[in-house]
Formats: sequence, C-alpha cells, structure tokens
Amino acid sequence: MRLIFLGPPAAGKGTQARRLAVEYGIPHISTGDILRAAIKEGTYLGREAKRYMDHGALVPDDVMIGIISERLRQNDCARGFILDGFPRTILQAEALAALLKSMNTPLNYVVNMAVPVEEIVRRLNGRLTCQHCGRMFNVMLDPPKTPGRCDCCGGVLIQRIDDRIDTVHERLEVYRQSTEPLIEYYSTQGLLKTIDGTGAIDDIAKRIGEAVSG
Repeated sequence: MRLIFLGPPAAGKGTQARRLAVEYGIPHISTGDILRAAIKEGTYLGREAKRYMDHGALVPDDVMIGIISERLRQNDCARGFILDGFPRTILQAEALAALLKSMNTPLNYVVNMAVPVEEIVRRLNGRLTCQHCGRMFNVMLDPPKTPGRCDCCGGVLIQRIDDRIDTVHERLEVYRQSTEPLIEYYSTQGLLKTIDGTGAIDDIAKRIGEAVSG
C-alpha cells in the first residue's frame, strides 16, 4: 500500500498515518522525521538541508526530493509507505510521480483529510511538539500520557511559535496557495479519497480504512 496524506496543518495527518502504518506494517514517512534523520546521519543532502534550515529558509525542492528518494529506496519501503508532509507543491508532486515511475511503484491513494478552518485553529492552539525528537501531540485529540512529556523520548513538550493563534491564519494561507492545488491534481488522476477529519480519532481511522481498502 502506497499512500499520501494531505490536509491543512493540524488536520490529524500524523496521528492517522501512524495508526495506519502500524496496521499495514509499512513505514510512516514524515517530512520532519526524515529531514532530522538525514541531518543526524550527516549525509550530503542532510548537510544541504541543514544549511537552509539554519538560516530559516525552506529546503529547496531538489534537496527535498533527493532525501525522499533515498528514503523510499530503503528496504522497509518495499511493501509500501505512507508519505506525510510531502509533496507540498505541484512541482514536488510531479517530481515524486517521476521518481515512483522510475521505481515502478505507483501510488494507490491520496487521502485528503478535510477539516473546517475553525476546527483547525482550535487544534493548532492545543498542539505541542517535543523539543528533542519533534513528535507532535494535541491536548484535545492526541494528548501525551504524561502531561508536558513526550511519550517517545521523554522530552519536554512546547508550543511552537508557528502554532500560536497569531500565526495560524498565515500558515493556512500558505497551505491554500501552495498545497491545496494538490487536491485537484490528484483528483484528476483518480487517486483522491477525501475524508471527514472531524470527530473521534477512532471514527476518523475507520473512515480512512474503509476508503483505502476498496
């Protein structure tokens, strides 16, 4: 099973992707996770990404697709994968399509998680991120087992500056301009499955499961 998860910030992509990845026994590939891994390993592309990130700049498409390419060619992706946070633009989607074609591994579905703007704002205001490993939690939807501490590494949880209420609408506008066009892009290819991303986590997971099992 080869999937992409789309949706605005705080739509619940990471939470649902992790659950489905465990169910199918395939890796959940988060953009943030693979960037951190590439930087930690000191690969050429990781060093290039760090150079941009250290200056607060976006990682260029060619570097990002290179890191994605390296990750998708690893053995654990042979049975499938779930991409979360990539692609974010039409250019990235086209580069990914070329990569997957060269690997003879076409996508099965693109899961678009639809959540109203008011709910997104509410969720972002309750989102916490681990300072150490970058794992995200939400005090309303996916709270940590120990308040203020990461379930994975025990690191301190903080609210990122870009999750604060005064920056949320700016992030949503960036999503509308850059990433939302992917909905039509994948819809025309017959790959899109739009899911109601509101309600209980288990209910959302059931909707996703039904959509991708057909």
